[in-house]
Amino acid sequence: MLSRLMSGSSRSLEREYSCTVRLLDDSEYTCTIQRDAKGQYLFDLLCHHLNLLEKDYFGIRFVDPDKQRHWLEFTKSVVKQLRSQPPFTMCFRVKFYPADPAALKEEITRYLVFLQIKRDLYHGRLLCKTSDAALLAAYILQAEIGDYDPGKHPEGYSSKFQFFPKHSEKLERKIAEIHRTELSGQTPATSELNFLRKAQTLETYGVDPHPCKDVSGNAAFLAFTPFGFVVLQGNKRVHFIKWNEVTKLKFEGKTFYLYVSQKEEKKIILTYFAPTPEACKHLWKCGIENQAFYKLEKSSQVRTVSSSNLFFKGSRFRYSGRVAKEVMESSAQIKREPPEIHRAGMVPSRSCPSITHGPRLSSVPRTRRRAVHISIMEGLESLRDSAHSTPVRSSSHGDTFLPHVRSSRADSNERVAVIADEAYSPADSMLPTPVAEHSLELMLLSRQINGATCSIEEEKESEASTPTAADVEALGGELRALCQGHGRPEEEQVNKFVLSVLRLLLVTMGLLFVLLLLLIILTESDLDIAFFRDIRQTPEFEQFHYQYFCPLRRWFACKIRSVVSLLIDT
Repeated sequence: MLSRLMSGSSRSLEREYSCTVRLLDDSEYTCTIQRDAKGQYLFDLLCHHLNLLEKDYFGIRFVDPDKQRHWLEFTKSVVKQLRSQPPFTMCFRVKFYPADPAALKEEITRYLVFLQIKRDLYHGRLLCKTSDAALLAAYILQAEIGDYDPGKHPEGYSSKFQFFPKHSEKLERKIAEIHRTELSGQTPATSELNFLRKAQTLETYGVDPHPCKDVSGNAAFLAFTPFGFVVLQGNKRVHFIKWNEVTKLKFEGKTFYLYVSQKEEKKIILTYFAPTPEACKHLWKCGIENQAFYKLEKSSQVRTVSSSNLFFKGSRFRYSGRVAKEVMESSAQIKREPPEIHRAGMVPSRSCPSITHGPRLSSVPRTRRRAVHISIMEGLESLRDSAHSTPVRSSSHGDTFLPHVRSSRADSNERVAVIADEAYSPADSMLPTPVAEHSLELMLLSRQINGATCSIEEEKESEASTPTAADVEALGGELRALCQGHGRPEEEQVNKFVLSVLRLLLVTMGLLFVLLLLLIILTESDLDIAFFRDIRQTPEFEQFHYQYFCPLRRWFACKIRSVVSLLIDT
């Protein structure tokens, strides 16, 4: 009896797994889940811990053993989705950015969205010019340290904070000036709300870019926003398509298709190529979810979507949550007392050090820095063939910093490039998206060839190591092989043509088989259905029946009888 009890308890322990979820303020929430626990159970535990009711905007993100990012699906088992060894580590992030953050009902929700956008600003996903950057940083400063106090805040106090990847002394002085003169008296909640209102007006608000290439082989970043589908390329936004114009999203292997129907019945198909099939499927699923959340009126309108056509089964996916309109209606009915908010304050942050004290980034010794210090143009060039999640700056001020870049290239590699005062671009420090590990290695290789610093500051969602000299040489051969491999488009076109022909043949044979079954039912069955009866009474059918079908049937019957008799005789 005792042994059975001990074995039963050991089995129950084996079915329990420890999960650690990193929150937006860089604290950690640890819990234990059962083997068959669904994602919804873990998410509800997390929202209860945060005292969060407007939870539909958020999700749990994780990275699989192949370095591919995923959003945890709430209808499936957590253990089966992660495919890694426990303990499990995930991140709590904003999944659907609210179209109007000021319309959020509760302050706790606005605070969590504020933390997410502050991370986007620091990691280079929220792009803006210098004046907007100074105002956003001043709002953060006011929310975290309060009103300016000459006794507590000496000259240069804004340099003790890291709001962006890098910034100049002039920008620091502008941040301090706005904080001193314009924001006095604002509470943390007011400053956070003003921060959200300003961030909402920026072009890359809510953008989580996916690295891809277009049909010409040029690097591009695809993203989904509350307002539509965005394509960023070079230093500009080349496509913006509203959700009501997107008719279909599809993927095959590494190829992603976007079907667009615009005014005057104009139809467009945009085609892009992801680094891996897994990355393409993740892009497709993100698009399906964003389209359903922002476009539909009710969750009952959500349908299961297939990545392929009718006759060939592909990946099937269904968005399982509520849509934005239902979330807003539900939020309006919240009538509880506002929950207490425990703000991060002056606690040092691991991955978003905007609230840490220390020297300005440009004065830190090179041997102790982990951030990428490269010139702006080198940063833009390094986006090619990389796995970055940070888009290139999309702004009309793109030409204002070119003279500064040329002068910085003439300096020594030891010198840290400072962003020009005319325009701010966080492209100097870019986060790698763990989509394809080899893509990140190729990016590091290109930086070493260009003589740029190769250290990278990463979020804890992913880790990558800097290649050694031997690895660089090997990667150089791989890079040349990849470049040579791009010269075989004709072979790929032939393969696609053969595949399409085979599909057409299979579809044709299937249709003929269906027609044959229908013909047999018409001629051999006694079904007294009006549709069949009308067809049987037509002269054409009677002529076909007596002149062709009956002789063919007798011929088949004769052949079958002869074969059967032959088998009996033997």
